[in-house]
Amino acid sequence: MNKIVGYGEDSFTLWALKQQISRILEEFQDKTAPSECLVFYRPSFGRRSRKDSSVFGEFDAIIASLENVYLIESKWDNLSEFKKDELILREEQTLRHQIFSWYLTHWDKKYSGHWESFKEKHHDKFKFNGKTMPQKDSLLATNLEFILTKSLEHCKAISFDNIKNVLLFFYNVKKSKKPTRISKDFKLIPIDYSKVIKGNFVTLS
Repeated sequence: MNKIVGYGEDSFTLWALKQQISRILEEFQDKTAPSECLVFYRPSFGRRSRKDSSVFGEFDAIIASLENVYLIESKWDNLSEFKKDELILREEQTLRHQIFSWYLTHWDKKYSGHWESFKEKHHDKFKFNGKTMPQKDSLLATNLEFILTKSLEHCKAISFDNIKNVLLFFYNVKKSKKPTRISKDFKLIPIDYSKVIKGNFVTLS
């Protein structure tokens, strides 16, 4: 197998999904084995979160365990000193978590292949600053239907209580510090990368 090395925030995220899922599970006392988790890497729900549209951007990852669903945003120290106490996500990022959580708690496997039925039943409850639900057969509806269905198949019971908003913060403990204040309703999981990088790159396989 070829050796793959990566650089930057996306590569650290992929490395964490391959090597550090147990760390995420432990933070929530989730007893699921890492091998039993279903992972979506950078699932796309539209490139930009525009107002008066149905798109709401991309997560860095979504993990469905047998107990919880983890919605993940990643940040890093950019290989430099990070000394800030506060790391607050932008409004469109926190809104993304709210919208997907709504979809996830209203979805049912009976809607698979029947997006229009789902939309007709729930569109009047979908109220997110002028956002709309996508049209059937659109790329967004197709992506949503696939991820919602697979997540529900994997994590048998889903409610707002077991949807977890996670902020992964990658930093070099030798010169950076982890923030102490982050966005409300998010769990900070700091991950030190100092021992796994070589020449500022991380080995992925």
